[in-house]
Formats: sequence, C-alpha cells, structure tokens
Amino acid sequence: APMHVAAIIVAAGAGRRIGAATPKSYLPIAGRPLILRTVDRIFSSHSVAEVILVVSANEIERCRHLLEADMALKGRSYVLHAGGATRQQSVRRGLETISAGTDIVMIHDGARPFVSAALIDRCIAAAAAHGAAVVGLPVRDTIKQVGKDGYVQSTPERAGLWEIQTPQIFQRELIVAAHDWAAREGVEATDDAMVVERMDKSVFVVAGERTNFKITVPEDLLLAEALIRAGVVT
Repeated sequence: APMHVAAIIVAAGAGRRIGAATPKSYLPIAGRPLILRTVDRIFSSHSVAEVILVVSANEIERCRHLLEADMALKGRSYVLHAGGATRQQSVRRGLETISAGTDIVMIHDGARPFVSAALIDRCIAAAAAHGAAVVGLPVRDTIKQVGKDGYVQSTPERAGLWEIQTPQIFQRELIVAAHDWAAREGVEATDDAMVVERMDKSVFVVAGERTNFKITVPEDLLLAEALIRAGVVT
C-alpha cells in the first residue's frame, strides 16, 4: 500500500522580528498572503494525503475565513488546529490531530513559502528509508561560538556544519514517541529533529534549496517578491 503522509504546517508564531502590525502569516507576498503560498506548495506535492495547519488560537477564525475565501484551495481538504505556547507544543497538537493510518509525518514552517514538491518528495523518501530526515544547506559563512561577554570562544570547522531548515519528515511512531518523551522529560527543542536526536536516533540530512528560506525579517519579504517577479519561484 502507498504510504500515507500527513503534513503539519506550523504557523502559530507571532513573527515579532518582522515588526509588522499584521501577524506574519497574513503578510502579502506579491499580493498573496504568506500562509496561502506555503499551503499552495504543500498541496503541490502529490505525496501528501492530509494537511494540518496549526495556528495560534486567537487567529483560528481569521485564518479560516482566509482559507475558505481562497479559490485555489476550493475542494482541498485541510484541518485547522489551535497551537500551543511554544513551537514544540504546537507540533504536538498537530501530531494528536493526524489520522490513525498515517505512516509518515512532515513538519514544515508556515513561513517557508517556496519549498518545492521535488524537495518534499526527496525528504519523504529519505524518511521512509532512514526514519528521520531534515533539509539542510552547508553553511557558507564562518561560524563562531561567542560568549555572553562578546568574545569569541571557538571557531568550529566549517566543513560538516549545516543550516537546518524544514521540512523535517519522520516515520510516525518515531516522532510521536520523541514528542511524548520530550513532554515527560520537560525537554524543549528548537526543532523536531533535536528531540529525535536526544533519544539517540539518527537523522539523515537531505540537501535543500536556497529558495526555501524562512520569512523572518523585512528584507526577506523584499527578496521573496524579487524572486517571484524574476520568475525564479511562483
């Protein structure tokens, strides 16, 4: 039987670094709200059977209206779910929502609107083979560890250092067990792979795409619009 893949899109963050009055998810990029662009991309992968969109509780109604009014999403099936206080709690709520027959779970940032269907498919294949797979890019700049006093403590060897993005894709049992363990142990992680790593499970890294960046600061919106205008992304 084909694998049943569920995608959890995490869009519950406040997006404070972008400094806009509008929550980040609703900021227009070339006229189309960020969150709709991300959802479009997830639906463009034929491998994904179900989509769970996790947004902050006070944005549920606003998001529902936005999704329901959108012509491109007519007839698409998705679940809108309220997130928690942290990203980790939001993901856990998403995991509780996926249907029973799910084999593979994909977790993706709502603020990465240009992920390609090809990249999603590569990650799904890697997760099926390895249990856990994340997207990453080798770092281009030298990375230094800096102390609170502002002085450099060390410079790790750049070869072998990767910036990790999303999607992060897992066999369902593995990611559910990892999140249950983290909740019991009080472990808070900045990404889902970290929870799996803390349980001594291996995580495979899939080479990603530079266009799969996260909209975090105002310049990212300018870059996103420039890429759309140039036809690099749609």
